[in-house]
Amino acid sequence: MSHLDAAWLPEGGRADVVLARQHAPAPSPTCLVRLLATCSRKVLVVPRADGRGLDIPTLRVGHAVVEECLRTLQLGALGSVHPTTLLGYVRNIVKEAPVDYPWPSPDAYFSVWHSELPETHGVEGVWLDAADAEPELGNRHWWPLVAHVPL
Repeated sequence: MSHLDAAWLPEGGRADVVLARQHAPAPSPTCLVRLLATCSRKVLVVPRADGRGLDIPTLRVGHAVVEECLRTLQLGALGSVHPTTLLGYVRNIVKEAPVDYPWPSPDAYFSVWHSELPETHGVEGVWLDAADAEPELGNRHWWPLVAHVPL
């Protein structure tokens, strides 16, 4: 799925939502890691850092290794590390980035990792039922990837 002239990107930018191949590594440069934690038809959400509602746990990669960043995100969001798989990513393509564009160009990747948890006990955040997740999260760029997770 592609968003041509995506409103959240500079003029002429495009965002592609890409389902990862099985056992694929995170693409480079990955700028954010997102964690789609699920349990019994529920999705973990937390308040966004910018105050604009709820989202799945997210962490900026910076100069860290993606796997280390994912581990840090899991420890912060879940309290422990669980098996995860790369579900997919959003690729921003901005050929002529303005000076204030905060991501690498022409390509920047925002990965979504999935972890199915055995229980929600001890995990801080809000657990949305699958039926309530789409109205809350359906406008997020990564949302089309959720169709590939059994909820």
